[in-house]
Formats: sequence, C-alpha cells, structure tokens
Amino acid sequence: MMAFITHCWKKARFDWTARLCCVLLTCVLATTAQAQGVSPEVLSLQVERNADSLLLSASVNFELPSTVEDALLKGVPVIFVSEVDVSRERWYWFDKKVITSERHMRLMFQPLTRRWRLTVGAGHITNNGLGVALNQNYDALSDALAAIRRVSGWRIADMADLVPGAAYRVDYRFRLDVSQLPRPLQIGAIGQSDWMLSTAASQRLMVESLR
Repeated sequence: MMAFITHCWKKARFDWTARLCCVLLTCVLATTAQAQGVSPEVLSLQVERNADSLLLSASVNFELPSTVEDALLKGVPVIFVSEVDVSRERWYWFDKKVITSERHMRLMFQPLTRRWRLTVGAGHITNNGLGVALNQNYDALSDALAAIRRVSGWRIADMADLVPGAAYRVDYRFRLDVSQLPRPLQIGAIGQSDWMLSTAASQRLMVESLR
C-alpha cells in the first residue's frame, strides 16, 4: 500500500512539473516573438481651455498583438485605459498632484453579429452599465482601434481647480489593463510582452497661456 501511494505522489509531482515547464516555455516564446514588434507611442498631446474646462486631446500609435486579437475573437473583453494627472509645480518641494482622470475603453467582439462593440466610461465598466458614457458598434476591428487610438476634447478638469499664474504638468498614460481580464488570463499574461502594451507623455502648461 505504501509503495502504491509513493508511486502516485511521484507521478503527480512529475505531471505538475511538466505543466509548469510548458507554461514557462510558452511565456518565453511569446515574449521573444513580440520583442521585435513596434513599441506603442504617443504621437500627439494637446491641452486647451474651453469655457470653464480643461480639455485634452491625444493620439496614440500601437498595433494589436496577435495574442490579444485571438483573445478578443474568443469572446474575451479587453480594456484599454487612458489616465491623466495634473500636477502643480513647486520649486520648494515635490510637485502636488491636484487632478486625476481616467477613461476606460472596453472592446468586445460579438460573434452573432460579427461586429465590434466599444464601451467608454469614466471608471471600471461593469455589465450592469453603471458609469457607462458611450456605446458604439463597428463593422471592422480597424475602425474600433482607430477610435481607441484617438481622444478628442476630453474634459479632465475645471479651470476653477487651477491657480492663476501657477505652472502645471500634465502626465498622460495609455495602457492595456491586464487587471480587468478574467482571472485565468491575468495569470497567463504575466511576463508576456503581448499584454504589456503601454505608453506615456507629459506636457507643461501655464494657466494664463491657455486660450
């Protein structure tokens, strides 16, 4: 009886080790294949004033990795996030962050209609629709990605929150949010460069110079 239990234990350990090796090998191959890809970049970043609001427009260049596209075609929603921090510059101390805004963009493929659905919200998007600002359908993936790559007239702050005469820095970040993937995919995405899609840019501004 003891010999049988020992044999089963050794076999279980072998199976677990073999599976772990397969997972690690898959991650290494995926990382190597993507290493030669084009890195995402912010092509343009503009901040302007409109009445009593501070508006941001930006354009991001990126290509959707095949691993991410495959996940979308299998019905997995993918969330892209644009984040912006407005910080007041202080020569005597660290800059003070005064405003933070987010823009979440959930992309889904609808197999029945063969269309792409893009949902945009100011925070985490849930199935109950809370916080959802916009829903748009596209016939082609390229059209949906074009909408994700560009943001225009995004209201990020009230002018009343900014001090006249002060200097500010606007930090803009764009990323694919792995934390909002289904749990099994979150684990599988660890270490895979296909899922590490992000870029950032900054701009300095004076309140009085905004037209």
